[in-house]
Amino acid sequence: MTLFDQLSEPLPSNPLPLLAAWLEEARDKRVQPNPDAMVLATVGETGRPSARVVLCKQLSVEAGYAVFFTNYLSRKGRELATHPHAAAVFHWDSLCRQVRLEGVVVRSPSQESDRYFTSRALESRIGAWASRQSESLASRSTLEERVHAIAARYGIAAGDTEGDVPRPPHWGGYRLWIEAIELWVEGTNRVHDRAVWKRTLTTLDEFSFTPGAWEAARLYP
Repeated sequence: MTLFDQLSEPLPSNPLPLLAAWLEEARDKRVQPNPDAMVLATVGETGRPSARVVLCKQLSVEAGYAVFFTNYLSRKGRELATHPHAAAVFHWDSLCRQVRLEGVVVRSPSQESDRYFTSRALESRIGAWASRQSESLASRSTLEERVHAIAARYGIAAGDTEGDVPRPPHWGGYRLWIEAIELWVEGTNRVHDRAVWKRTLTTLDEFSFTPGAWEAARLYP
């Protein structure tokens, strides 16, 4: 790989098709067990950041947002309720690429969350009800008891792979609407290729924004 294979001169006017291509390549080549994994950073009431890995389940190239799912009552959910902005990082080491995202976070429409939840494995749907994510847990057996209780509530027997388990009201998706994106390609002797794109977002409704035009700039590595 040479320095400028991915970041052309001039830079693309829209970076999102390139991000989508990178993500698709990471999936196709199976460069890691979870090529959709991204580190998500949020900020709490004290102003201190926290970070964890989530899975990017959708990238809307046309609109410009990434979707992830979680418990709304978890630490990240509580922090996003207070400060609805986040940063995220994809790192595909074997492809010599990194992507940084920054933007506004809103909840996904309920239909979007419902659709994804029904696609999950039965055990994962039960687990979403059983887990009080980020809260203290007295013992592993307590969690196992909650799992068994939820399964019984919805008539799920041991070994079942199908069952009607609805989405919990405290669980669903978020859309990270991208205001800034940085693409990075590893270069020889640490002379990396690096560029950033920024745009403004104007609120359209509770789920969406009207984006402005991208402004691009190369950065020193």
